[in-house]
Amino acid sequence: MDHVNEKADSTWNQTALAYLLTRVLDTPFWGLFNLIPFILYKDLHATPFQLALVISLKPLVSILSSYWSSKAQHLSNGVRLSLFCGRWLAYIPFLALPFVHSSWYLIACFGVYMFLQMGMMPAWMELLNQRLSPPVRDKVFSYAQAFGYLGGGLLPFLLGWMLDEWFQAWRWMFPIAALFGLSAFFWQRRILVFLHKVPPTSASKNSLHSLIRPWINSWKLLKRRPDFAKFQMGFMWIGCGLMIIQPTLPVFFVDSLHLSYTEMGVAITLCKGIGFALSSPFWVRWLQRVNFFYFGSIIAGLAVLFMALLVTAQAEILWLYIAYLIYGLMQAGNELSWNMSGPIFAKNEDSSPYSTVNVIAIGVRGIFIPSIGAFCLAQFGSLTVIAISALLCLVAALKMMVYSQEKVKVMS
Repeated sequence: MDHVNEKADSTWNQTALAYLLTRVLDTPFWGLFNLIPFILYKDLHATPFQLALVISLKPLVSILSSYWSSKAQHLSNGVRLSLFCGRWLAYIPFLALPFVHSSWYLIACFGVYMFLQMGMMPAWMELLNQRLSPPVRDKVFSYAQAFGYLGGGLLPFLLGWMLDEWFQAWRWMFPIAALFGLSAFFWQRRILVFLHKVPPTSASKNSLHSLIRPWINSWKLLKRRPDFAKFQMGFMWIGCGLMIIQPTLPVFFVDSLHLSYTEMGVAITLCKGIGFALSSPFWVRWLQRVNFFYFGSIIAGLAVLFMALLVTAQAEILWLYIAYLIYGLMQAGNELSWNMSGPIFAKNEDSSPYSTVNVIAIGVRGIFIPSIGAFCLAQFGSLTVIAISALLCLVAALKMMVYSQEKVKVMS
């Protein structure tokens, strides 16, 4: 028995180590990746259509990525294939950036990377759910995210200076960061995964059924689990509020605040990273103690505060950095609740279908919301879009608070 427990502990350690090292090695790449909309606008002179498109791609590819994760659920070694193949395919296109001088190619790289990152998310969550106990799982996930954001926060002083000093230095920085990310393969390949064989059925071989299967399964899950459906409704408002503002931020930063790459980097990665890292341990402890819907209402309230401080930054740039400290604090709780919602609601079930619903929901928002944000930006200006964003997040906070007072419980 001791030998079995020792082997299980070893497997847990390998899983936790692989996930943590993956996040650490991804950090340089994420520091650059978050600047892609600003690189497109500042260096490649992207059109408003291209900016709206790149903002829309992240949620839009979520719909397609649900097929990646859904297919992985029906393969005997789907978790392993989803993580390993997805990682290589996500990074390889960035190796050609020094030789391909096209804004459309960078947009395509952005879309492919987001497609595979979102597609791999259910596999990661199910892997953590299988191999780690809930308290350890939440801590490993939160600490990995916190390190990534804090580590990314230290990069602006180097990345911003290089981007400001050398024209299009990002063309070489992306391939170097991608190679760091790919090196995580040497730790990931050691992960032990229990393989679940799924017998093929006639329905699974039908191409039409394969196309609609994620949607059917998600709808059935929402009908079966009204508590999870309420979470999705509340989170939809938060997601819309945070998404509608995205096409506005590059224009607001460059045209209204006149920020350099270094200033943008300090705000977006350093301040956000500090807020994220400092608050992550608090969120982990709090998640295990309070109503899950009340937890969401506080996150939405912090998003409203971020919008207010963003407007104030026009008078004093210091408020921009304070705003992104708040944003980092909000995002730490937001990502923890979003990523852990699958395992939390699933309990002893397979969490992948729950995580797939999260991914599809992002895609549904992405069909409309960024385009609406770009339209409002063109018609009414950035301040109006920020006000709309704050209003949507306020509605989310109120709805989540109502759900918490109704004592909606996570069903077992």
